[in-house]
Amino acid sequence: MKYIKDLENLSEKRILLRLDLNVPLENGIITDQTRIDKILPVIDFLIKKKSKILVISHIGRPKGKVNKDLSLKPICENLEKKINQKISLIKDDILGLKREDLFKDSKEQIVFLENIRFNLEEEKNDANFSKHLSKLVDIFVNDAFSCSHRAHASLSKITEFLPSYAGLQLETEINALKKVTTEIKRPISCIIGGSKISSKIGIIKNLIPKFDNIIIVGGMANNILDYLGNPIGKSFKEGKCKSIIDDIFKTAKNYSCKIIYPEDVAVGKSMKDKSQIKELNEITNDDLILDIGPKTINRIKDTIENSKTILWNGPAGYFENPNFALGSYEIAKKIVEKNKNQSIYSVVGGGDTIAVLNQINVIDNFNFVSTAGGAFLEYLEGKELPGINALNSNV
Repeated sequence: MKYIKDLENLSEKRILLRLDLNVPLENGIITDQTRIDKILPVIDFLIKKKSKILVISHIGRPKGKVNKDLSLKPICENLEKKINQKISLIKDDILGLKREDLFKDSKEQIVFLENIRFNLEEEKNDANFSKHLSKLVDIFVNDAFSCSHRAHASLSKITEFLPSYAGLQLETEINALKKVTTEIKRPISCIIGGSKISSKIGIIKNLIPKFDNIIIVGGMANNILDYLGNPIGKSFKEGKCKSIIDDIFKTAKNYSCKIIYPEDVAVGKSMKDKSQIKELNEITNDDLILDIGPKTINRIKDTIENSKTILWNGPAGYFENPNFALGSYEIAKKIVEKNKNQSIYSVVGGGDTIAVLNQINVIDNFNFVSTAGGAFLEYLEGKELPGINALNSNV
């Protein structure tokens, strides 16, 4: 893989910059600017290099049709204020654009094309569409790791027609994920939550051979407790998971990986209830397991204390109710404590986990926080990402 930071002469070069600016919008107002903030370094880098930047991105799933509610206009306006520079948004049909239509003003440095998914050819990974895009520029840069699990024209096929490079954020993301998959500093532990164990089985099975500890929390831990013969009351449980859990424990034993699960829990009669701590054998038929208990919290904190690398994906409980957020908060605070003396490398991913960190204002105290969603999970699962493969093939 080649990196844009290693290119010296980029002055007046036209850069096709693929970003992920799929931010949440409510009535045209951006409600979370995290993804915009993450692309500022590559924009700043290319501006200082005096490049001409042609940005492509998407919002939502317009399925090849123009939808004014999914326009990139609010993002352009937001970014203009952040970088104090005028940005043009071209709404013309991309296939009708010619090279000479762009950057007519010699002082203009940044131009946005309208939502790339307004074009059916994008999601079809269409070669002619990619070839046309390539004629508008000189170099392609992918700084959208979070989209790179998609085999789309502006991520995958485009690299067949242009010299292609990884952007600054994509490089950072790959380097961080390598530290929890291939360039590991031991002991290494993973905290994994979520409601369905079947949706995370691929990740768990891929990580077991590499990790010393897998800590299973959240709704998916209910399946483990039920499998081991513990009562779980009316808590959510996914059906037909016995063979999945058999496989987890068998694989873990083969690789000497510890599987850690709740020893005690916090329950309520409803999701709006107050928290009550119970031993596993005290759970009644009308109980909902909504968080981990103090014994489990302490065991997880001990595991973190003895780890040099930690990966966290999924909260420990129903954190939306503060009565059941303690487990997630305590995990976060322990990792932050270790990070402060630089005795652990921490990688966090997943929207709910990030929401927990934001609630207690500690998101900046982790080594790497991924907003990549599906790409993050597929990378951890060991799957090949088309956007990354395309960059690796462009040598």
